[in-house]
Amino acid sequence: MKRDFSCILVTGGAGFIGANFIRYVFYKTEFRGIIVNVDKLTYSANLKNLEDIERDFKDRYYFEKVDICDRKALDIVFKEYAPDCVVHFAAESHVDRSILGPEAFIKTNIFGTFNLLELAKKYWIEKNSLSEKLFHHVSTDEVYGSLGKKGYFYETTPYGPRSPYSASKAGSDHLVRAYFHTYNLPVTISNCSNNYGPFQFPEKLIPLMILNMLEEKPLPVYGDGKNVRDWLYVEDHCSAVWMIISESKVGETYNIGGENEWENIKLVKKLCEIVAEKNGKKRDYYKRLISFVKDRPGHDKRYAIKCDKIKKTLKWARSVSFEEGLKVTVDWYLKNEEWIKSIKSGEYHRWIKKNYKDRKK
Repeated sequence: MKRDFSCILVTGGAGFIGANFIRYVFYKTEFRGIIVNVDKLTYSANLKNLEDIERDFKDRYYFEKVDICDRKALDIVFKEYAPDCVVHFAAESHVDRSILGPEAFIKTNIFGTFNLLELAKKYWIEKNSLSEKLFHHVSTDEVYGSLGKKGYFYETTPYGPRSPYSASKAGSDHLVRAYFHTYNLPVTISNCSNNYGPFQFPEKLIPLMILNMLEEKPLPVYGDGKNVRDWLYVEDHCSAVWMIISESKVGETYNIGGENEWENIKLVKKLCEIVAEKNGKKRDYYKRLISFVKDRPGHDKRYAIKCDKIKKTLKWARSVSFEEGLKVTVDWYLKNEEWIKSIKSGEYHRWIKKNYKDRKK
């Protein structure tokens, strides 16, 4: 089947993956409807990631500053725009922050998802308007827990979250499935591996390391650096989500992986070499900055995704190699000093506070 939506509501569309998804849909697909970007504009969101979208698609792109925990404000958005698809990216997502302050993760990731599900049920099911509707929930491979040296996460792998972040995402996954089985709400779910690419907030591993190198600051690596992650270029993730919402069966779950496992320490060293080459330095110049720090609590040893299902059923395939993706990502950060400066100086958030107010209830 091929779905043709008229209005897609994207939650968290000013965040890293959400912004890349909006860019992908407008610039890389044949979508002709409108997109409504609902975002609270927390510290990691950035509307400057979408300035060209606002310019090029001013009649088809709308932004609403709304907290998904505010159901009354969300209700107005549903009523006004009548979305026939929800793509739910909005989430608190940084594991370290969830360890220090888990309450925000429970509120946004579980209660916020509940609000969206309730409104989809209200406007789609209770109004007998289910034709060509879809609620797509974007989740993480971290809900599955930790792997040893061998094995993979499958869509059927039992959940075993180990951090407040992954536990909150596991809870939201279960809620989405419950609304499918209990109320027949048309849903799909995807669980992805670690994303990287342009526009990522510099608290995450890859941009943090790039920016620290440029400032010649220490490159902190947890524990012995041998924790393994599977890395997925963000545009490949976006293409997979687009395929799922356009073509998949309702009720299905898909793993989206990069099939690209790297020990953290090897990844950091690879980044050091790429940045050194770009800056005309000796190959090992930045490696002297590597600093091993105390491991974080409950640090999962290894993630690895098997994504055969989406490859076979939807014919999805990665288009960007890791080598290419890392170079593109490094280039982007090297060329976007103003973007970086505005975030680090607080200038961007002062601009947001001045120009964007919460949606009135």
